[in-house]
Amino acid sequence: MRPDDWHLTEDVDDFLARAGDFLRSRPGPHVMQLTWAERVRARGAEAFGTEAPVFGVLERAGEVHATFYRLPPRGFGLSPLTPEQADSLAARLATLGHSLRSVSADHSTATAFAEAWQRHTGATPKLRDTRLRLYRLGTLTPPEPPPAGRGRVLGEQDLEHVMFWCGEFAKAVGEDVTIDADTWAGTRYADKRYTLWETPDGTPVSIAGMNPMIGGQIQVDIVYTPAHLRGRGYAGAVTAEVSRVALAAGAREVVLFADLSNPTSNALYQRLGYRTLADWAVYGFSCAAPEVS
Repeated sequence: MRPDDWHLTEDVDDFLARAGDFLRSRPGPHVMQLTWAERVRARGAEAFGTEAPVFGVLERAGEVHATFYRLPPRGFGLSPLTPEQADSLAARLATLGHSLRSVSADHSTATAFAEAWQRHTGATPKLRDTRLRLYRLGTLTPPEPPPAGRGRVLGEQDLEHVMFWCGEFAKAVGEDVTIDADTWAGTRYADKRYTLWETPDGTPVSIAGMNPMIGGQIQVDIVYTPAHLRGRGYAGAVTAEVSRVALAAGAREVVLFADLSNPTSNALYQRLGYRTLADWAVYGFSCAAPEVS
């Protein structure tokens, strides 16, 4: 595999024209590629800072084999790669002087690239503590009986409510983000559709979001219940409801990520009908090679 088999572009439309069919052929493993390409397309590259996003497509004889995206400062994401493909990409990016803070992909791909990046740049990879598992919905099996209450899909009139709940979720997971009327449009939360689980008296107790449908697939993201309300079935109810909403919207596939350090949520998703698609890993890099201007 030659490094020059990788086609790099800052034009997301060019990227999608080359790789769109390939990504949509297996939307589950390519969920992050599809999601971030669509966000760049919808918002414009300037929304992501002064350094332009970069996309890459591995092509040989007119056939696409793999892709990547680089969104400074958010990081670097890969579609599934073989060790040979990972090495050819690391060689190409190192030659061009790219500096990477991290890599995110399925576990085997992320590991192969991290090792290749160390060989080509001397950067030291470190596996981050947070381990994720990507699930895909099989047959939706709502909790029986559900907790008292109902699911309610939130609309534009609920924006203040949505921003509050997303802010609470961001604090709970340690995200360094400000969520208010001035910053909302630039956050990763703004393009989602949210479902709230309310008790019979209308008290909100749990929220779940879903990304726009891309390639026939919807990703459930986020699911959050305040700590003092957990253990009452609300998370299962709202996840089942947002999954039902996704299917009703026409999604052929519904996926979500779960933190493997939380066995309760993983068991919950499996009871609802979600099945393991891939384990995910993120490596950070220290002493990375400097960017060449």
